[in-house]
Amino acid sequence: MTLHPAAANADYGTTASGSSFYAAMRILPRDQREAMFQIYSFCRQVDDIADSNGRRPERLAALQQWRDDIDALYQGRPPPRLQDYAASVKTFGLKREDFLAIVDGMEMDVPQDIRAPDLATLDLYCDRVASAVGRLSVRVFGLPEEDGILLAHHLGRALQLTNILRDIDEDAGLGRLYLPREGLLLAGITTDDPQRVIVDRALPKVCLPLAERAKKHFEKADQIMKRNSRRVVRAPRIMSKYYRAILDLLLARGFAAPREPVRVHKWAKIAILLRYAII
Repeated sequence: MTLHPAAANADYGTTASGSSFYAAMRILPRDQREAMFQIYSFCRQVDDIADSNGRRPERLAALQQWRDDIDALYQGRPPPRLQDYAASVKTFGLKREDFLAIVDGMEMDVPQDIRAPDLATLDLYCDRVASAVGRLSVRVFGLPEEDGILLAHHLGRALQLTNILRDIDEDAGLGRLYLPREGLLLAGITTDDPQRVIVDRALPKVCLPLAERAKKHFEKADQIMKRNSRRVVRAPRIMSKYYRAILDLLLARGFAAPREPVRVHKWAKIAILLRYAII
């Protein structure tokens, strides 16, 4: 699969522009900001492969090429699309296994669409597509090793579970259903057909426990950030507050069909930035 040329260039800020990620990362010093935009660009490119309409064998081959390119980067011969990453890898000690975990996570959607994974598989998915990104990020932010890994674990899962709850209808349109099989069965839903699940009257019984799980991860992440320097947790704190606001909006709206999309208003975003961007 051929990536869009702009995505392969080093204009990471443009790639991220307009996202909540961009708002959180633009407050960082230049070297940290550029490293984070590189991580973001990498994630976007592999995610675009997983979500594309290409044939599954082609998408698998494209993801394998990313693995090969990551291996080449860590062997000291980065390909053109990863040329700029070498300095960040060295400066911040970014780990090869975290980049590869992200590719593995994106690949979980490719051989067949994910539909009602068991809780263990869902947690593995969250670890790969979100917490692995966090493990790269906390090294850039400069958190101590132990707290950094813990923050990546909890905040990554909190953000991803929030994404899953926010995007139920959009994912169903792609033939995907990330809600856990155990939760569906407990609510009396025996199908894993996304289009049938999203209109089932028992859906809130599946979503609310997942929202509670996300809240607990947010709380654990907050505890970790509180015991660390405000300077090193500015960016993750902004992401946390923004996504917690999304979760609160979802809970206020409810999960019964029909569901209106939720959105954090511009002034609420500005308030979060003003409160947490300044040391």
